[in-house]
Amino acid sequence: MAQERSLPPVVQRMWGREPMPRRGPRPRLDLDTITTAAIEIADAEGMAAVSMSGVASRVGVAATALYRYVDSKEDLLTAMADAVAPEPPDPAGMHWRDYLALWTRAHRDLILQHAWVLSITVYAPPMGPRRLLWLDRAIAALAGTGLDDGEKINVASTLTGYALTDAALEHTAKLGFPELEGSGIEGASDYGEVLAEVLDPEAYPALAAAVRSGAFGGAEGWVEDADFRFGLDLLLDGVERLIARRQPR
Repeated sequence: MAQERSLPPVVQRMWGREPMPRRGPRPRLDLDTITTAAIEIADAEGMAAVSMSGVASRVGVAATALYRYVDSKEDLLTAMADAVAPEPPDPAGMHWRDYLALWTRAHRDLILQHAWVLSITVYAPPMGPRRLLWLDRAIAALAGTGLDDGEKINVASTLTGYALTDAALEHTAKLGFPELEGSGIEGASDYGEVLAEVLDPEAYPALAAAVRSGAFGGAEGWVEDADFRFGLDLLLDGVERLIARRQPR
């Protein structure tokens, strides 16, 4: 017998699908209030400061009262990861490429604004109403391109992965790489100078030539917006080629 499929309880609550008891006092709390408090703590103090007791104290209840809405801290993190997402940009009237560039940048900037999201399991498929709304808008932007629905979802997933990776790199670079502590290497330019000293042109001919040509020179710090735009254009160029192949000859 096939296993019955159902949404996890916290996801049911995120969608407002959990039945509420008809009798008894009206609940003092709701999931939105709890997740808002948890997000405020994470933004101000970091994910390490988020605890069931800390959230309960912030909303003025005992910690046990939270378990009516979230079964565990893991459930709380799931709800936070969805609730932190604002309304996605509106694709109305925009060319698909312009919209997806805006969509990906907004996605990346959201993660940088709430960097604690990177410590949550961000690679799980979206199930909450807010994150799924972002997916919906990306799919809508690709209407009329000739891509099938599976390809549209793959495009959105690829751009989401790029936004996450770039945000993680930029956030880590701002904090500083522990491996480079005390080395004097504070950015890509310094990194290039060190590589020039250690690379043997015979063993690493292509990389050594790139370093000598100044490939890492001129950068302030590790990450520049031009790097993000380059990668994004690379991906969107690929999507554009795929769309061209789907057009009737």
